[in-house]
Amino acid sequence: MPTQRVDSAPRARDGAWYGRRHGLVSSGGRTVVTNRELVVAGADDRTIVVTDEGQGPAILLVHGGSTDGSSWAGVAAVLVERFRVLRFDRPTYRCDPPPAGTDAMAGEVGDVLAVADAVDGPLLMVGHSSGAVVALQGALAAPSRFAGIVLYEPPLAITEPLGGDPLRRARAALDAGDPDRAMSIYLCEIVQASAAGVAALRLMPSIWDELCGYAPAQLADAEAIESLGVGLDRYAHLDLPALLLGGGRSPAHLRRRLDALADVLPHVDSTVILPRQGHLANLRAPGDVARVIASFAGRVMR
Repeated sequence: MPTQRVDSAPRARDGAWYGRRHGLVSSGGRTVVTNRELVVAGADDRTIVVTDEGQGPAILLVHGGSTDGSSWAGVAAVLVERFRVLRFDRPTYRCDPPPAGTDAMAGEVGDVLAVADAVDGPLLMVGHSSGAVVALQGALAAPSRFAGIVLYEPPLAITEPLGGDPLRRARAALDAGDPDRAMSIYLCEIVQASAAGVAALRLMPSIWDELCGYAPAQLADAEAIESLGVGLDRYAHLDLPALLLGGGRSPAHLRRRLDALADVLPHVDSTVILPRQGHLANLRAPGDVARVIASFAGRVMR
């Protein structure tokens, strides 16, 4: 199973711009309206509003933590040149209060499968971070619905719980009305972001306030992953083509988790590492991420 390093130097066509409000995409000097809304009944009959763009083989993008479906907008703007691209806000991030524990993961998987069932034929599913864990669980529940999966650094529990004591302390801080401390614990001790990086975020109040606003959903998200238990054996028989994606500058524990998953999955196409990127390449280098996804889609969606 090859490991690839992809040059992430900017390219001119990565400047394709998009207008989220009006669904505008610039392609080859033309501006076209591509956004549609696909409304799907999710788990417990909760409505899922899916952003549905482009034409062609379908790709479902599942966002990571402390964000929503808009985090994939830049990647989608490139993919719509060749593919139908679907993205939505996961239930943990659109419901107030968010679902908890096993109910949260069941709801996440139910929504992914509801969207997949609304599309004719197998589709490619792409998940980022905790969304990649959701993608894995969704593929495990209904592998025939998918032509393949792209997994961007899923935070899987390999030999010990993902959060453990730090997650319990973060939850206690949040329940005591201190989302600032909860997110500090989460970022420093679970994500393993550098102290300098967290300090820099604190110097940008609008960003830090937004992160703290996500604290209830983010901790519920981490607890949902925790509810799956430790170990990756459950994925050993998931015989779907898989591409594993990572960043050369991501925290080291994420690469270890990615490598452990590569050892377990039976049909890994390749592991692609973006050398000058970290855990947020979908935001910082959307063209590079889109090219990796499109290349893999070309191999599995024929």
